[in-house]
Amino acid sequence: MNIQWYPGHMSKTKRLIADNLKLIDVVIELVDARVPFSSKNPDIDELAKNKPRIIVMNKSDLADDKATKEWMDWFKEKGYGVIPINSINGKGLPEVDRLARAMLKEKLENDKKRGRIFRPIRAMVVGIPNVGKSTFINKLVGRASTKTGDRPGVTKGKQWIKLKKDFELLDTPGILWPKFEDMDVGIKLAFTGAIKQEILDTKTLSLELIKFLTKRFPSTLENRYKVTELDLKPPMEVLTEIGEKRGFLISGGEVDYNRASQIILDELRSGKLGNITLETPMDTTV
Repeated sequence: MNIQWYPGHMSKTKRLIADNLKLIDVVIELVDARVPFSSKNPDIDELAKNKPRIIVMNKSDLADDKATKEWMDWFKEKGYGVIPINSINGKGLPEVDRLARAMLKEKLENDKKRGRIFRPIRAMVVGIPNVGKSTFINKLVGRASTKTGDRPGVTKGKQWIKLKKDFELLDTPGILWPKFEDMDVGIKLAFTGAIKQEILDTKTLSLELIKFLTKRFPSTLENRYKVTELDLKPPMEVLTEIGEKRGFLISGGEVDYNRASQIILDELRSGKLGNITLETPMDTTV
């Protein structure tokens, strides 16, 4: 499966981030807690390498707690501040303000000594499409200040948002890099919905997910869909069995593979398959 997605506005966003970094004190990068490495944009590492960085692990309610702690340790070892959050109910969000101030304490004190007492902290919020940036900002601000949606690429331009008298956020559109060096990264992003559904073959993607879950989380498929002997069955046979057990049939009694494929992806993304983290620090050598 060849997954490449880099709409024209992505290049514009990259230039926008680079042009505005001089105005920024701290960069807040949202990643998906289920795929913390795959959803972390390597372009941001280069663009913001001289700025304090906070990694916000969003959707932590859908991830495995043990794996989340492992990833937090991994990011901290690399010098990032890191916070797991749930942007839907707001869990963990107050820590973002606290951590940003702690990381900027020396800078803020130096500014006060130079008479810049009322200068606000300015943070840039970045992240790949559909990682939950708009929902995160809305919850942080406490009002619907940005557009939200369950489709990648809802935010189209930059906007400044006042969080408090002394804290401002710069929102940016979601940004992906133009080429996946590791195709597994693209597949994991597709699993979680970070890549637009229209450019992918849903059936092929669901078969890849079945293959992955059979290898890493077989009990998840067994418990949810009542399939057995997964190690003896090819993914297509498993998909067929799931479709039959769920009653996803079309005329002639054939399985509706599109419907069966979509339900597997939807149930992973919604957490109905359980709290699953699709990668661990051991999966990367970076």
